[in-house]
Amino acid sequence: MAEKRDYYEVLGVSRDASAEDIKKAYRKMALKYHPDRNPGDAAAEEKFKEAAEAYDVLSNPDKKARYDQFGHAGMSGAAGGAGGYEGFGGFSMEDIFSRFGDIFGGSFGGGFGGFGSSSGRGGARVQKGSNIRIRVKLSLSEIVNGVTKTVKIKKAVKCPQCGGRGAESEADIHVCETCHGTGMVTRIVQSFMGRMQTSSPCPACGGEGKVIAKPCSRCHGAGVIEDTEEVSFKIPAGVVSGMQLTVHGKGNAARGNGVNGDLLVLIEEEEDGELQRDGNDLIYTLFVSMPDLVLGTSAEIPSADGKVRIRIEPGTQSGTFLRVRGKGVPDINGYGRGDLLVYIQVWTPKKVDREEKEMFEKMKASGNFDPKPTKKDRNFFDRMKKMFS
Repeated sequence: MAEKRDYYEVLGVSRDASAEDIKKAYRKMALKYHPDRNPGDAAAEEKFKEAAEAYDVLSNPDKKARYDQFGHAGMSGAAGGAGGYEGFGGFSMEDIFSRFGDIFGGSFGGGFGGFGSSSGRGGARVQKGSNIRIRVKLSLSEIVNGVTKTVKIKKAVKCPQCGGRGAESEADIHVCETCHGTGMVTRIVQSFMGRMQTSSPCPACGGEGKVIAKPCSRCHGAGVIEDTEEVSFKIPAGVVSGMQLTVHGKGNAARGNGVNGDLLVLIEEEEDGELQRDGNDLIYTLFVSMPDLVLGTSAEIPSADGKVRIRIEPGTQSGTFLRVRGKGVPDINGYGRGDLLVYIQVWTPKKVDREEKEMFEKMKASGNFDPKPTKKDRNFFDRMKKMFS
């Protein structure tokens, strides 16, 4: 698969471009590569879809902010093709026309007015199903490694009896006589400013451009029924709580064989019992006995990939951080992986017997156990304090 181009590069705008500049740039690109102007040109069609995908992200403040922070990996396309990820890869040309046709405002007549002719619907309004939002809880291991989730969702689906058309047969579907299949009616209104022309959805067919003589007995003409569907989607490694992924076309089905809505997946990160996440780093607190800190030891500690063994050198101070490189969380943009930071804490016994007490009194009397931090020790702990403050 070819690497995705930067969305700003696709539209030819800078990263500080205004919403109006982005809209103008998309309009220019869409006109240049529109199928009506490039019949049979597969390369032009791909560029047309690419521009629509870029505009879909950059015209939406939430998507744009996520893209600016995480790049392509932070968008739904980062998950690959599962369940409709990959931008507009799973969308037809009609889907794009129905979403962004208002950009053109009908100023190009039949050929470009709301993309009417290209959709093959004579200007009839294409309905879009509503989106469905779900929350998915992920363990630390799932976040580190990425995961494919399968969920059961109660949703509107295309009626299996009529195939979504809403009628018993194709012969029962007729062109609306009021709007002649356009889905819109035009009226001339006389006002103090003179004669004005207004357009609105056809009241006879609801803007669909067609009427049904014999509705489907199962969906009663709606074209959709309520059912439960299993949906699988891939979640990339490195996601964070609050991130929202979009699975295109897996929301509610639309009436009249329209465009399906989307499934919006909100990420929630479950708290791990041993490891604490700090960005792409993981932190583990290891309690060590005083003799082990004095003499040195080794310890087996948990990581997101299983157990790892570390060496604690003699004379290690309580409060020290030991770094195990590459054992943290993968960066969602693919820029490597964080580290595992092991926070060393001395374990002080709450009770000691007489023999142990005498031993500690001798240690105290020797003077060798009096704190004598060096400048290097002080600088190190100052840096640690600033890092986690």
